[in-house]
Amino acid sequence: MAFPFPILFLLFLSLTPSFSSATLNVDYYKKSCPLFEKIVMENVFHKQSTSVATAPGLLRLFFHDCITDGCDASILITSNSYNPHAERDADLNLSLAGDAFDIIFRIKNALELACPGVVSCSDIVAQATRDLVKMVGGPYYPVRLGRKDSTESVAARVSASLPTPDMTMDQLLEKFTSKGFTVKEMVALSGAHTIGFAHCKEFINRIYNFSKTSDADPLMHPKLVKGLRVVCQNFTKDISMAAFNDVRSPGKFDNVYYQNVMKGLGLLTSDSILAVDPRTKPIVELYANDQQAFFKDFAAAMEKLSVFRVKTGNKGEVRNRCDQFNHIPV
Repeated sequence: MAFPFPILFLLFLSLTPSFSSATLNVDYYKKSCPLFEKIVMENVFHKQSTSVATAPGLLRLFFHDCITDGCDASILITSNSYNPHAERDADLNLSLAGDAFDIIFRIKNALELACPGVVSCSDIVAQATRDLVKMVGGPYYPVRLGRKDSTESVAARVSASLPTPDMTMDQLLEKFTSKGFTVKEMVALSGAHTIGFAHCKEFINRIYNFSKTSDADPLMHPKLVKGLRVVCQNFTKDISMAAFNDVRSPGKFDNVYYQNVMKGLGLLTSDSILAVDPRTKPIVELYANDQQAFFKDFAAAMEKLSVFRVKTGNKGEVRNRCDQFNHIPV
C-alpha cells in the first residue's frame, strides 16, 4: 500500500528516536578515534589500582555535572578572570575528589595525542564513570557518545540543582522529579553511596546535639553513632575527616548500602529517610533483598542520566583542555 508523502513524513517523525538517542551512539568514535575505549580503560585501570578513591570520586563528579545543566563537563572548568565563578567553585562542589579531576585530565591528554581535537571531555567523563563502576563490581551499561562540552560554567546554578543530605524527602523528590526522574530512579541512583565516603561536616549534626530530646538522630544505630564520634572527634581542626558511606563493604559496588539503611547504618540523613518514607521504603527493601534488581535499575538510571540535557552539534565544543574553554567567553 502506497502512502502519500505527507503521511510518510509523519510516519518517519513518529519512528524517529528521541533527541538523545538520535544524536548519540555507542560507536561514535569507531572511525574518528578507534583507540578511544582502550585508552579510557587503560587509564581507569591504572588510576583505580593506585587510588581507590577514584571510582566513588568520579561517580560523584559525574552526578554533580549532569544534574546541573546536563552532562556537559561544565564542572571541569577552572575559574579565571574571564569566568570568575565556575561550577567547580560552588560550595557544594568544593569537596569533589581531586582524583576524579585527575583521571579525566590524564585520559584527555592521552586522547589528544592519539586523535587530537576529536573526543569531548563530557564523553570521557561518561565513559570513564561507567568503566570505574564496572571495575569495582557494579553493572555494565552502554554509554552513548557524541556529547559536546559546554561553553559556560556558572557556580550559581549548582545549589538550585543539587540535592543535599539535609533535605526532606519532599525536597529530594522535587529535585529529581522536576528533571524527569522517577522515585525509583532516585532510590537507584542513591545506591552510588555503596562506595566512597562523606566528610564529617555532612553528618555531624546527626551525632551531636541532634534535638532537645535526643543527642543523636534516632534513625541512626547507636553503635554507628559511637563509632562516628571517634572518627570525627577532631573534624573542626581537620575538615578532611570522613567516614565510609557503606561501613560493611566500602570498596565494593553492591546492594549492602540498602541493607545498611534498613538497619540504621545510613550515614547521611538523605540515606536514612529512604528506609522510612512510605514512598521509598518498598524500593529500598527490594534492592536490599535483590542485588540484580538494584543493578538493573541503577544501570538504566545511569544510562538515562548520562544523556540528560546533553549538548550536540553547534551547541557546544570539543575542548582542547578539559579545564578551559577553547575561546574566552564574551
